Formats: sequence, C-alpha cells, structure tokens
Amino acid sequence: MYSLKCCSLRALFLSMLCRSMQISEAEGKSEILPPTIQKIIKGYNKYLRPFFDNGPVSVGMSLDIASIDTISEINMDYTATIFLRQRWTDERLCFDGNKSLSLDGRLVEMLWVPDTFIVDSKKSFLHDITVENRLIRIYPNGTVLYALRITTTVACSMDLTKYPMDKQTCTLQLESWGYNINDVMFYWTRGNDSVRGLDTLRLAQYTVEDHFTSVSEAVYETGHYPKLVFHFELKRNILYFILETYVPSILLVVLSWVSFWISQSSVPARICIGVTTVLTMTTLMMGSRTSLPNANCFIKAIDVYLGICFSFIFGALLEYAVAHFCTLHRLSSKELPKDEDEDVEERNGVLAAVTNSFSDPDDANKIDSNKSSKTSIDAKRERSKASGCVSPMSVAKRLFCIFDCLHVKNPYHIDNYARFSFPLSFIIINVFYWVYYLYF
Repeated sequence: MYSLKCCSLRALFLSMLCRSMQISEAEGKSEILPPTIQKIIKGYNKYLRPFFDNGPVSVGMSLDIASIDTISEINMDYTATIFLRQRWTDERLCFDGNKSLSLDGRLVEMLWVPDTFIVDSKKSFLHDITVENRLIRIYPNGTVLYALRITTTVACSMDLTKYPMDKQTCTLQLESWGYNINDVMFYWTRGNDSVRGLDTLRLAQYTVEDHFTSVSEAVYETGHYPKLVFHFELKRNILYFILETYVPSILLVVLSWVSFWISQSSVPARICIGVTTVLTMTTLMMGSRTSLPNANCFIKAIDVYLGICFSFIFGALLEYAVAHFCTLHRLSSKELPKDEDEDVEERNGVLAAVTNSFSDPDDANKIDSNKSSKTSIDAKRERSKASGCVSPMSVAKRLFCIFDCLHVKNPYHIDNYARFSFPLSFIIINVFYWVYYLYF
C-alpha cells in the first residue's frame, strides 16, 4: 500500500514539472522576440485564417524558375527547382511604423499560412541547407510575404506521335488543399509576368517557345477550390537526332544501293552488303527505342522513318535474290534438250505431208466449204457461251498476258532499273515524310 502511494506521488510530481517546463519555454520564446513582434503575436490564433468572418482572403502568387533539371519521356514528368512566393494581408499583423519586418523562417510556425500544394507533384522537398529556405516578411499594413525554395517532380502528359519533331505543353498547377473558394482566393500578382526565369534557361533537348498563366477552379466532391495554372510549351531540338539517327540510317540505305553496281556473279559480295546493312539497321532501330516508353499506342515519327529505311535496305537484298533467280532461269531455258528438237522436226514433216495431200483443187474446195460451215457453227456456239458467262479459258489467257508483261526478258536489266527506281522513290518518300511531320 505504501509503495502504491509513492508511485502516485512521483507521477504527479513529474506531470507538474513537465507543465512548468512548457510554460517556461513559451515565456522564453516570447521574451526572445522583440517588443513589436511580441505585441503582434499576443492573442494571435494561427488556426484561424485572416478575415475569418468577413469573406475570403486573397492570396497572390509569383514564381521564379531556377532550373528545369530533367524532362523524362519514359516517366512523363519533369523536375524543376522553383521559388514560390505567396502574398496576403492579415489585419491582425498590423503595426506602427514604415519599415517591413523580416523574420526567421522558423517563426512561420507561429503564423497562419495558406495550405498551397502542387497538384501533379510526384515527389517534392523543401531545401534545408544550411537552414530551411523559407522567408517571412511582414509589412506595417499587415501584408505578409512568404517565400519557399522547392524542388519538385511534376507529371506531364506527353504526345510522342511526332517524336523527335514534337512540341510538349506542360503545366504547374497550384491549389488550396483545405480552403475552398469561400475561404481563399488565388490570383497571379503580375499576370503572365508573374513567372520569371524561363527566358534564361538552357535545356539540353528543348527550347521554351511560349508560356502563360491562367486562373481557374478545381471541382471535387468536397467543393470548389481555387486553382492557378502555369503553362509552358517546349519544342524539342531535332539537330541531335539528325546527327544521331537520321543521317546514319540514310547512309545505310545508300550503302545498300552499292550492290546494284556489283556484278551478279559476285554472290558473296552482294550478300555480305545486304545482310550487314540489314543487321546494322536493326541495331539502330533497337537503340533508338531505349530512351522511350514501350507503349503500343505511340507510333512515333522516328519509328516510321526507321521502318522506311529498313524496308528499302531489305528491298535491296530481295532485289538481288530476284535478279539472280531470273538469271539462272534464263540460262536453263536456253539449253533445250535434243528430244524437243526431234519433236519439232517431226511436226514439221507431218505438216509438209498434209499440205502435199491437199494438192488437188477439188478436194481443197470441199475442205474449204466444210471449214466455213464449221466456223459458222462454232461462232454461233461461242456467241451463245459469251452471252451466258465468260469462259475460264479467257480469264486464264488474260492472267497469262499480265504475267507475261511482267516478265523480264533480260535479267541483267533489273539492276539498271533498281539504280534509278530505288533512289527516286526514297527521295519522294522523304519529301512527303518531312513535309507531313514538320508542317502538319
């Protein structure tokens, strides 16, 4: 029983000691502050916003873009370091004088500040070297300037169908987390001039073409919230891709055309050029896709061009296969066997005997009359058949004529045709490609 009483007395003593220490710490903080700040903070409630009963408080914002570090097409985001400045008026912080008061950033915990957040932020942090990079400045009329230095990674939806001749429009959206439009109103302090620093940025792959600001409202299930949006348009620099991808692919296509000037009898040389260019082009296509998202919905402009170049290189390899086959077929057709020659001679002898047997004029007249009657009967039959449907033999003859027109009499002319047709078609396709992706 005695031990229980001792434990309860000890607990009571410790609780009274902690309370006295908290009171002394609060009094110590107030004693450290200068008299002007002590007068301002006295009776100040940081949990209530300014003009709590007299309408919403207006918060003006401005940005300074210190740097845009990375723009990732794989993750579809960008990382930027910004200086965010917020300005509002709190009537409870008015004081006598004509000079502003710059306070330590750690005193922000004693004041009310807007609950601003970056909407599409994936990861953000406040710089704290050597101290937290925050600024609090109070003016005599109660205006508060609150500045932060933030590095944030923000999502940016990109359309890569025209990559690398694309333009991307990214945004930086600022909203209030808990206060709706009845409590807080956001506005840009200087309109489009509220955002600075983009004119001096030097990015690796992009150029900032345009930027502007807008004011809107975010509608959620919990209400309408103030929203500020900063838009900036990025244009990709294509020179790197011309030197890295387009020029090598064009040179590979031209290299594949060298085989057209090599004799068809040089099988190893022409096959070596064709296979080497095909494999090199495949490696180039695989390397160009490593820095891009593997999404089926994106058929990029660079993929189209590499596909065109691969088709021409593969076509050059097939051209030699066709030319070589036609050459072998022609050589084999020239060497007729002896049996066919004998058959031709026998046919000629039979025809001569038939002509001799019809030397009698009377018999000849009879045969002519019989032939004329048969031809008239055959003509009637053919007309009746033509009126019903087209005979399969006529269709076969027409198809044979078409294939006969495509037949190359001299296979060695195939290379001559290829020397002219391949470069001409490649130039025409290039004109259509660049006009479409640069101007449409």
